[in-house]
Amino acid sequence: MFQIYRTVEAAPTPRTEETGEFEPGSWVCMVNPSADEIREVSDRLSVPGDYLRAALDEEERPRTETEDGITLIVIDIPMPYPEQTILYTTMPLGIIVTPDTIVTVCLRENAIIQDFVNGRVKLFYTFKKTRFVLQILFRNASYFLQYLRQIERISDRIGAELNQSMRNRELIQLMNLKKSLVYFSTSLRSNQIVLDKTLTFQPLRMYEDDTDLLEDVIIENKQAIEMANTYSTILTETMDAFASIISNNFNNVLKLLTSITIILAIPTMIASFLGMNVPVPLQDEPYGFLIIIILSLIVSSLLAVAINRKGWL
Repeated sequence: MFQIYRTVEAAPTPRTEETGEFEPGSWVCMVNPSADEIREVSDRLSVPGDYLRAALDEEERPRTETEDGITLIVIDIPMPYPEQTILYTTMPLGIIVTPDTIVTVCLRENAIIQDFVNGRVKLFYTFKKTRFVLQILFRNASYFLQYLRQIERISDRIGAELNQSMRNRELIQLMNLKKSLVYFSTSLRSNQIVLDKTLTFQPLRMYEDDTDLLEDVIIENKQAIEMANTYSTILTETMDAFASIISNNFNNVLKLLTSITIILAIPTMIASFLGMNVPVPLQDEPYGFLIIIILSLIVSSLLAVAINRKGWL
């Protein structure tokens, strides 16, 4: 589907509202468009179909391209998947800037575009195309940072649970967080290349304020890269440490069970010897059974004390 928005400069404040017309200064928001919708937008705006289809390939890498006055920017955006095994992944977002309009294309609805649709971004105007693109890039870097902080909190919570755990479930959760960090790191580095090319070659017309905003975007993106790398290193070391802790906890349990088995084996062995169908000591003693029980308890207690002094209990 696709929707068309346009900022109306009305008093007291401008507002962005949906319109059904392809007119100069509008924004076409496309989410998982069909072939017919791609063809319609391509014909009405004279945009190459390949540009519109670029972001529909989940394996498309971030890049920038300009042809006949039309600029394509593909970036990776973070996407939460709380119902899936991997909590976070990334997905391409295509931004096409024409002389009169701007088009965004993505396979799924995402928080970045929805912030613009719902008016959560200040000083947003559909007809200020360069600033709109930079605001998308800045919002994207901000969401990367936000999700990275969420990953850190989840990692801390799982780490607290692992302190007393002997299960693999927490380690698997940490491994899934590690996968999310790998996706983030790879996408952020690719986005950084696009940002650097945009700053160097300036495929979009920029004013001084726009250049300053782009530099802010680059700083935010680099900060996200550093955070992703740091969290990835910490998470790797945490997984290794807790894998050793789980193994050590398991060994301690085995050692305890083995010690208990040895202690319980003494009464069993004494009862087995004195229960044979042959003449045995105390068979004519009226208190023989009680003596055997007391003897078994004494021997087991002495063995338990000896094992405890060795630190096996």
